[in-house]
Amino acid sequence: MAAAAQESTLLGLWDGEVDSRRHQSSYQTNKVGGSPDWLPVISRQFPRCGQCGAPLALVVQVYCPLEDSPYHRNLHLLACTAAECSGRSDSWVVLRSQALEKEVAAVQTPSRPAVAQEAALSATDWCDTADDWGLEGEEGDDGWGGGGQKDIQVQEAAVPETGVGAASEMDVSSGLQGLSLRESSEDIAVFRPFFISVVDESDLCGEEDGLEHAQQLLREYERREGVAVGELQESGLSREEKYEKTRARHGDAVFSRFMKKISLCPQQIMCYCRGGKPLFISEPPSNMAQLVSACSSCGGPRTFELQLMPALVSLLQRKDSSVEAELEFGTVLVYTCTNSCWTPRSDTPVKEFCFVQTDPDQQLFK
Repeated sequence: MAAAAQESTLLGLWDGEVDSRRHQSSYQTNKVGGSPDWLPVISRQFPRCGQCGAPLALVVQVYCPLEDSPYHRNLHLLACTAAECSGRSDSWVVLRSQALEKEVAAVQTPSRPAVAQEAALSATDWCDTADDWGLEGEEGDDGWGGGGQKDIQVQEAAVPETGVGAASEMDVSSGLQGLSLRESSEDIAVFRPFFISVVDESDLCGEEDGLEHAQQLLREYERREGVAVGELQESGLSREEKYEKTRARHGDAVFSRFMKKISLCPQQIMCYCRGGKPLFISEPPSNMAQLVSACSSCGGPRTFELQLMPALVSLLQRKDSSVEAELEFGTVLVYTCTNSCWTPRSDTPVKEFCFVQTDPDQQLFK
């Protein structure tokens, strides 16, 4: 049974660096960069680039259980940082991991609590309601300088967990075909980790609070890191004027539509709308529907779930500053199994589908 489209679109924003001295991240932490946090029953994964064979770096980790589902659920987006692999879909990997609550509880000990951050549980269960990412969770001084939520929550429309059904005899590990998951002594790039906060896109329409929060987070980051990510308005131009200027420059209807859509909150680093429609930054291939392959585990169809946005590019900095990471993209579209199929007691993630589009004018987002 297909998942119903989510009514609201949720925007992910930068919300403070993950300080390992104060915060212990877990599989329930929604973040950019750092090292992957796997569910306790999932074996550690070491995917490699489909182009050059190098180990991949974690770009985004999302905790996104489905509403009314007994499963914990994670998405890990990893990419190759080699310059020659930048902007290639085969240099990215999306892994979906799931585990039943009872399975997780069975392996957890008092010294390894399920919640990595104190008082953060209410802000990490993304699926409390069908149109909320946890915005009703407690707010206040979060100790990160962001002044917002400690984590974000993703809700998704009710989807029956079909497990494997008739496909129970299929090898779920086929989701990782072509990947080398063995541990490697090679250097794996690690991006500086930071938390993700969220606003509902509809709250930005006629409301300044959500936009001001985004601007506040951005200004705080720029003050700390000395990085000029860019303001909502440049040189006194309104959003409409900036959109028209961009449209006149490019004459590209798809790109202009993309710019107009994100102009209300250009600082967004992620857009989530499971079952919704992706926002293309350039003309998609005419056979896009055919390019989105069937689920590698159950053979069923996939649905759009989330996409990474251009503003994320300038925020990706390697922890080892002596080595420069090359990761450029316009947007990264992620499609996942519509039924979110899962083999009971499996310890191997399912590889999902991603499609990378390059930015026609990357300098607009730097």
